[in-house]
Amino acid sequence: MQFSLVSRAVPSRPSKPVLGNVLVRADTDTQRVTLVGFDETLGIQTTFAAQVEESGSLTLPAKLLGDIVSRLPNEEIDITQDEDEPVVTLACSAGRYQIRGLSAEDYPKLPDVTTGEAIQISANALVEGLRGALFATSSDETKQVLTGVHLTADDESLEFAATDGHRLAVVHTVDESGSPAGDAAMNVTIPGKALRELERVLQNYSSNEPVAFKLDTTQVVFDLGDQRITTRLLEGQYPNYRQLIPKQFERQLTVDRKQLTSSLERIAVMADQRNNIVKLSISPETQSLALSVEAQEVGSGFETLPAQITGESLDIAFNVRYLLEGLKALPSSEIQIQCNSATSPSVLTPLGGTKITYLVMPVQIRS
Repeated sequence: MQFSLVSRAVPSRPSKPVLGNVLVRADTDTQRVTLVGFDETLGIQTTFAAQVEESGSLTLPAKLLGDIVSRLPNEEIDITQDEDEPVVTLACSAGRYQIRGLSAEDYPKLPDVTTGEAIQISANALVEGLRGALFATSSDETKQVLTGVHLTADDESLEFAATDGHRLAVVHTVDESGSPAGDAAMNVTIPGKALRELERVLQNYSSNEPVAFKLDTTQVVFDLGDQRITTRLLEGQYPNYRQLIPKQFERQLTVDRKQLTSSLERIAVMADQRNNIVKLSISPETQSLALSVEAQEVGSGFETLPAQITGESLDIAFNVRYLLEGLKALPSSEIQIQCNSATSPSVLTPLGGTKITYLVMPVQIRS
């Protein structure tokens, strides 16, 4: 677990050989071992208790070490370093393996943020924000600022926003432990890759202590006790996403989230045959929402489910994957869908729970 965590920050094509390794540091004073992976943008460090007889440090090839360790029996391993060579020996009941590494002197230090006050936020509030926003980041590296999550904070709340140009997720969290940003205002964009690793660490975070993070103009460091994640901030102006959200809506419907999700998952099988597009037909007369797909030369799909509707009828189409990903991020049993026309953005929100606004652009229906 410890090794696989830091190895996720080891680049598959390192710019220099030592970056393809994991730094291993043993300390007799603390009786702890520290592991570090770093690709010069994302750094992950983890520390754990061990019986250390002599202090020392070395870097070892990440893939080779990981492949060996993952196959060893689930028992204590003795690790000894050669006095003259950068070689370690791993010994257990199954046998022994020698691995040649590189000197730790050439391994770059993880960046640190020494200025400013640490921002404290509960793990729960952080998880809520990441779960509700991360999925909407862009995977297009040419739109680099959109590959991250934009965080803004004041002395009362923390807001997470992510968009790929087709949809927008905004999560507004209030930390039950107090003011998330203290006296600090925050307005930064953090790479999605680093936040996915943070989310993974938080799944096993059992401490009641809040997560502390510090940032400057270029870096952010998350401190989770035995784990530490550091990453470079994304440069560039993040879009003014708040102006994209309509202030008023002509149509509004309330539906059961799980029921709508199940219907969309079924009809997505047919939508996959035709550009992943599904048509939603809102009917106030019957108080129902119909989902339909016409896939020429393959077939068609149609489902209907009850909905509480205000406003006039409307046919509107969406990318079915965008709808499904948004629905799965909303934390309530019922959700509200608000829209104006077949060509203007629609907004999905949960009824209760975390305050999430999920905006998705419709797709033009071709007759």
